[in-house]
Parts: sequence; C-alpha cells; structure tokens
Amino acid sequence: MTTAHVTAAAPAPAPLPARLDALAAVLGDADDPANPLGDRAVLDADERGEMLTAGEEALHAFGLNAEFVPADLGGRLTRLDHLVDVMRAVYRRDPCLGLGYGASSFIAGVNVWTAGDDTQRRAAAALLGAGGRIAVAYHELAHGNDMTRTEFTALPAGGRLLLDGRKEVITNVRRADALVLFARTSTAPGSRSHSQLYAEKADLAADRTAYLPRYRTTGMRGVQLGGVRFDACPLPAGSVLGAPGRGLETALRSFQITRTTLVSMSAGIVDSALETTLRHVRARRLYGRTAADLPHVRSVLTGVFSDLLTADCFATVGTRALHLLPAETAIHAQAVKFFVSQALLDAMNRLSGVLGAAFYLREGPAARFQKLLRDIQPVGFGHAARAACQVSLLPQLPLLARRAWREGHAAPSALFAPGEELPPLDFGALALSASGRESLGTSLAAGLAAMPDGQGPAYRLLRRYGEHFARELTRLGEDCAALDPAELSVTASPYAYDLTSRYVDVLVPLLLRDVAPGPAQRHPVPVGPALGRRRAVPAQ
Repeated sequence: MTTAHVTAAAPAPAPLPARLDALAAVLGDADDPANPLGDRAVLDADERGEMLTAGEEALHAFGLNAEFVPADLGGRLTRLDHLVDVMRAVYRRDPCLGLGYGASSFIAGVNVWTAGDDTQRRAAAALLGAGGRIAVAYHELAHGNDMTRTEFTALPAGGRLLLDGRKEVITNVRRADALVLFARTSTAPGSRSHSQLYAEKADLAADRTAYLPRYRTTGMRGVQLGGVRFDACPLPAGSVLGAPGRGLETALRSFQITRTTLVSMSAGIVDSALETTLRHVRARRLYGRTAADLPHVRSVLTGVFSDLLTADCFATVGTRALHLLPAETAIHAQAVKFFVSQALLDAMNRLSGVLGAAFYLREGPAARFQKLLRDIQPVGFGHAARAACQVSLLPQLPLLARRAWREGHAAPSALFAPGEELPPLDFGALALSASGRESLGTSLAAGLAAMPDGQGPAYRLLRRYGEHFARELTRLGEDCAALDPAELSVTASPYAYDLTSRYVDVLVPLLLRDVAPGPAQRHPVPVGPALGRRRAVPAQ
C-alpha cells in the first residue's frame, strides 16, 4: 500500500473545535474530586511518582496518538498549530500526561515522518494508531547535547547492524513498542558517521537488551525516564531512517519542529498556574479587601498575563512558519525555544511570589501550583537547553546581517493571521541552515513603511516602538557583520552570545519594557486563563 492509497482511504480529521470539545469532555471537570482525571487524582499520582493511569486510558480512548500522525498516513496531523492547541489542553490538566503519554511519541515520530521510507512511515503510523508508544533515544549522559560525540554504535556486520552501548534519560523506554535510536554507524570521523534507526521491539533480541534503573526526578515525577543497554544486538540493515550517515541532519530538521511546538505546548502549564493564582488572590482577604484588589498584585498578574500572550504570539508565529517558511525555521525554532522557555519560567516565578507561602502547599485549593512549578522546569533544558539554541543561532547571524537584513523582504501576511489556512507541512523542505534568509525580523521595517498616516497617542506609540526595533536591527546587523569568525563557535565570548539575545528581542517587538513603562500599568487584571479553551473562574 502506498502513501497515496492511505490518503485516499483515510477519512478527513474532524475540525479542530470538535476535537477540542471531545477532549474537554474526556478530561471532565478538574474541580470535581470524584473525577478520576481531576486535579485531586492528578496530584495523588504525582505524590506516588506515577503516571495517571486513568488519564492514559482516557487519552487512548480519545485517540490522542492520531494527532501526531500525518493525515496522509491516516492520522489527524494537518497543522502544527492545531496540534499545539490540542496538547495545551492536556498540559493544562497534567504536564506528565502531556509529555509522558503524548509528546514523547511525537518527538520520535517526527524523525520517522522526516526521513523514513514508506514502509517505516506506515509501520510507525500503524503502531501509534493502535495506541502504541515510540521512544526516542538521543542522549548519553557523558556527552549531553553534543550528539557528534555519540559512543552508541550500530555497525554493519554480516548484512545486519549490531547495536552496542547504552542510551540514557529516555522517556518511556521500557513501555515503548518501538525506538528511534541515534547511533554511530561508521567508525570514520565526521558528522556523516551517524544515523537514526527505527526499531520495533519485536525485532530486538531480549537476551541482548537490558534496561537501566529508572531516573527519579523532582518535576514530571510520573514520567518514566530510563535507559537501555545493548550487547551486540542484531537489527535489520533496513532499519536506518533515510540514507546512512544522515542521522545528524535528520535530527536537526526534526528539532525545528519539536523545539517550536513543545515549548508552545508548555504554555498550557502557565495558563493553569495563572488561573490557580487568580482563584487564590480572589479568595484571600488582606487589609479589608481581597488580595486581587492590591495594586502590586494586579500589576504582577497583568504582567504575567501580558507576557504569556507575548510568548503565545511568538510561538504561534514560529509554528506557522514551519508551514509557510520552512527554509527559514532553522533560525525561528532556536529563537522560539530560547525566548518562550525563559518567558514561561519567569512568569511562573512571579506567580509564586504572589502566592507567597501557598505556592509550595501540597494540599488545599492552590495545591496544583507546586506541581506545575516543578513540572515546567524542563522547558528550559529538556530536549535542548537554551544555551544550545544560542550556539545554533550565533553562526547564522553574520550571514543574515550581510543578506537578509539588507534586502528587507517581508514575511507573508498569513504568518501573522492564525485564522488563515496553512499549506501542508513539507518535512523535506526544512533546511539545515537558513543560508542568510530571514524575513521575520525585516517585516517590522516593511510594516512601518506600509503604515497609513494616523494621529493619536496609540498610533504614535506604535510607530515609536516600531522605529526603535527597526533601528536596533540595523545596529545589530552592523555588530554581527563585524564579528570575528573565531567568535562563531561554542568558545565565543559573552559579547558574541549577547548578540543572539539582542536578535531574539528584535523578533519579539512586543517586549516594550526597554522603551516604555510595562503594559501591566495600562491593562486590567485578566478574568481567566489566557489561552485556548478556558475553565471558568468564579466571579469575585
């Protein structure tokens, strides 16, 4: 059966609103203590360090895995922004379910969709469609994010590959039905000595496979993190994803999708935390009124709300760029991961200050906050650290300064219009480098040029902000073009790394704190969670 046949036979996915309604019905009322998927059950599973079994069963019944499978293979994945919307609903309820049941298989699957042949893609789609799990094994603790130092091998021997070595810190490695493995498939030096493999566990010799003890964690306590060791374990030579030696390229292309979408999914954690904090301050009375009436509390809450929306906007643009500007997302993905992860962490820390001593309580109305605060921490280092994003961004900046920022092309208007349709995601169009192409940063100047004449303080403020960031991009271009080539590696100076921060700040022009008082001084306290499907907050 070819992919085209699958496309013809597969029914069209239900519209996103219908899927979100169905998921909300499955999850039920979070405040109902009798709900096996409610907050009480989630917290109890966290205390035990276990995945919420009822939650996994419910998500299986909903068919969440279908959200990770492209529609031409019988799944529901047509738009990545729709996938993010669905997964935010899961992350709001329990981040462990979001990662441990859902996102871990998505991370693995993206590599198969990106580089696998038709047989591999259909096999992975069928496995996920049946409710199975796929785990991805990148990491070796000795080498961190440096995948070129991988010691795990899958060397040819007698027409097969022999797996040797160990992989560590793998989500669901014991529970998975298949593995995506990053391995050295040649002893020659260089990046073309690595490949990715797709292996179903049924094809792995049990007597050559040993699982390592589970890693216990402070956050995401229910997620099953472990490792695996192979001892000359045979695997069919046809298990390689794509051409042999292209494993690093496949990973880098896949990272553009996963770094962008996973951090956007995690915005659901802050959404729940903001709602929890709002309930607390509306119920708590201080100085003859509620804590929500205090100016400082209102300022902090509104600042968090504003920053959450800013992070959401930037992540949404980055996600849509994967469809509309795939040749540029080697830049956008790093910027989204770098900025959004820190914005979410900062927001959570500020909310904990509002809650005061209540932020670490494990019982009572605000009990879920302490779990959310712990569970969000991996957003800054999980899958890829923020520093790794800077390392990836830095060498691309001088070329952008000499090409894209001088040419000044505007991005397509659909990039900034979430309601507009998107072209199908082309996994093969994702480029390893933007090669001096980048139209998001230069869109600001193009937008200023197209602004109609106007009057009034709002218009003048908007133009002032736009002109400020347009000038900053010009200054940044001059500094990047003058950068010494020796400053483009991991040994770069703090000054060089700061250029990446300046660049990201240009891409997020809604960060107004550098040129004007913060928006928290101008807007009211929000009345409910900021993003997506909302759970009602009791009126004051």
